[in-house]
Amino acid sequence: MVFNPAAWLGKKFVAWLTAEQESLHPPLCDFDRVRYEIRPCDVLLVEGRSRVSEIIRTITQSSWSHSALYIGRVHDIDDEDLRNKVLSFYSGDPNEQLIIEAWLGEGTVVNPLGKYRGHSLRLCRPTGLSRQDSQHVLKFALHHLGFDYDLRQLLDLARFLFPYGVLPRRWRSSLFAHNAGWPTRSVCSSMIAAAFASVKFPVLPLLRQKEDGSLHMIQRNTRLVTPRDFDYSPYFDIIKCPHLDFSKQPTYRNLPWDKKGRIHNVGSDCYVPTMQPEPDLEPVISLVEDRSDRATPDGEGEVEPVPFKPT
Repeated sequence: MVFNPAAWLGKKFVAWLTAEQESLHPPLCDFDRVRYEIRPCDVLLVEGRSRVSEIIRTITQSSWSHSALYIGRVHDIDDEDLRNKVLSFYSGDPNEQLIIEAWLGEGTVVNPLGKYRGHSLRLCRPTGLSRQDSQHVLKFALHHLGFDYDLRQLLDLARFLFPYGVLPRRWRSSLFAHNAGWPTRSVCSSMIAAAFASVKFPVLPLLRQKEDGSLHMIQRNTRLVTPRDFDYSPYFDIIKCPHLDFSKQPTYRNLPWDKKGRIHNVGSDCYVPTMQPEPDLEPVISLVEDRSDRATPDGEGEVEPVPFKPT
């Protein structure tokens, strides 16, 4: 085999971009609840911890850097040919909960849901999607298994999101000028958006009002869809699975707040605010003379207040 320095450097660079960084705090969701709540065709949003995740968050101005489509267990797929195709790309336990995703350095692959244990996650569920259409969405997505990750599309998307007045014409996006036919590359959110578009399920369609006041939808270019669009879409139900849920607590006031009054800024930076000493108070002059040790004529020990007379 001939050594290719460019390919070797490319792999090293991709490995550097996709290397997971250590998390500074626990995830904001209960993964066991996510595994229980998730349903086939749910879109899983991930707050990644790699360098490329940070780049995507910067480009899209969102906390979500990655999206994956939950396909369930192998036996949840009705089509036998598709089940066999999944098994040809996944050699693990067929009873494992699986997702399909497009990831840099891997392409479009099948992975176990447990891959994202320890990450902050959110579920986006297509509202009212029928089982027949959900199987069609899975079929569309599974046909993309083995496709490469389209890094060019990601760079084009970054250029597209910049104002045109900032970049020279030759640097502007070419999203609409290339690969007009059947694509052989994809990014995570674009592939999932195209799968839903195949059954006319909207993600973020453009609404136009006709002269008679009625509205009609225009499908957006699925190559412009980012992970945050599933979170923002009114056609997806958002399912959150926090560790400490109000439904399991009598009231939010009973949540286990830190007793030391610590305040968190960023990362591992927590501090206890300095308590300001209370100012010295001047002696309080009572407006009522204390005559509790004196008995009243009726012997009840109650006295009438004596009005204060300023000197």
